[in-house]
Amino acid sequence: MNWEKLLSSKRWGNEDRFTGNQKEARSEFQRDYDRIIFSSPFRRLQNKTQVFPLPGSVFVHNRLTHSLEVASVGRSLGTIFYNRIKDLDSNIDETCPLLCEIGNIVASACLAHDLGNPAFGHSGESAISHYFNSGDGKIYEKQVTKAQWEDLIHFEGNANALRILTHPFAGKGTGGFALTYSTLAAIAKYPCASIAGHNKKNIYTKKYGFFQSEQSGFEKIAAEMDLIKVQESPLIYKRHPLVYLVEAADDICYNIIDLEDAHRLKILSYKEVETLLLPLCNDGKMLSRLAEMEDDDAKITLMRAKSISTLIWQCSNVFYQEQESILSGNFNKSLMDAIEEPFLSVMKEIEQISIKKIYNYSSVVQIEVAGYQVMGGLLEEFIPAYLQNESKYHKKLVELIPKQFLTPKEDVYSKIQSVLDFVSGMTDIYAVELFRKIKGISFPSMS
Repeated sequence: MNWEKLLSSKRWGNEDRFTGNQKEARSEFQRDYDRIIFSSPFRRLQNKTQVFPLPGSVFVHNRLTHSLEVASVGRSLGTIFYNRIKDLDSNIDETCPLLCEIGNIVASACLAHDLGNPAFGHSGESAISHYFNSGDGKIYEKQVTKAQWEDLIHFEGNANALRILTHPFAGKGTGGFALTYSTLAAIAKYPCASIAGHNKKNIYTKKYGFFQSEQSGFEKIAAEMDLIKVQESPLIYKRHPLVYLVEAADDICYNIIDLEDAHRLKILSYKEVETLLLPLCNDGKMLSRLAEMEDDDAKITLMRAKSISTLIWQCSNVFYQEQESILSGNFNKSLMDAIEEPFLSVMKEIEQISIKKIYNYSSVVQIEVAGYQVMGGLLEEFIPAYLQNESKYHKKLVELIPKQFLTPKEDVYSKIQSVLDFVSGMTDIYAVELFRKIKGISFPSMS
């Protein structure tokens, strides 16, 4: 792969307007960023779980604040890489005029990387998958193809993000968000079909990146980018190189900031967080600086900032040094897994502590289980209603689905996807409220 082909400002759904890559005051990739940040799906991230569902009065990160922070880190990673290339080759702007935009491309992709995640985080994904695997939805297995069934029993937020960004929802025009091809490609963390996913041997097939409904669209993007095709059936590509920077920005933010949130919620003590973050600060004067401060939250904020800075430089070094391997599609690990010691061991320890003490904390698990019931309960009502639409009750339920999510297609797979578009787009609170109302647990008022 080469950067000339990997960077394209051609827009999805507006290909006929493309007049070639051009440099403007507000670049095409900055327009991508603006389109995402002003969109309804992005705003809804404000009430979607990052780690701690419905945290109450203690303000911790949600999907929106997380995405903004990931975008900030991603922009830094991209800009650092460009500056290093520029120092090495002063003529790079003439030979590859869009290379200077890498920071903007990565920032845009980072903003959008979680758009497809349903309410209640990963438990929401699991709840959707469980409905088809073991719930009432199992009856639809014989009514869809094997590849389509894999989409349903392994519902994937990454693939759903690409669908949100490219699918022509009813009344919304034909090009989705009309983002640039490079931004769309940089979101595809696992550029393969669902039937090829879940192969842990390769970094690009651990999960999957597009539903069957979006496969032809992704093939179009891949052809434009000259992405390396691994195999035709089931379809697998090597990653776009900028995916590594998007992934690194996400890894940096959630690993470090989850510790900060856990301290605010009194899940981890100050001493526990300090022990984990201090080695990442890479600052011999940090202990004396901390001694001058009285507020524990302020101390953790300082260590968090220093830790993120260290990890940005570590990951940017790996990305720069491994260019040949990354561009040839042979770099089979995340940037975070390739950073230097002692930082790598510290990050492994943070991951273990997070799984043991944060992600499996009792109140987190309790609300996740409740969210599981909510998501499954909504699917139990809306999918049969939309597929059958026979009784008055079914017709009333279908009336609750916004028209943008309805499809003129008659096949079972497309209709199921329409309901999943509706349900997966809900915020945590809206999902709970709608569940309670349609189950008769609470009644709506007319005000």
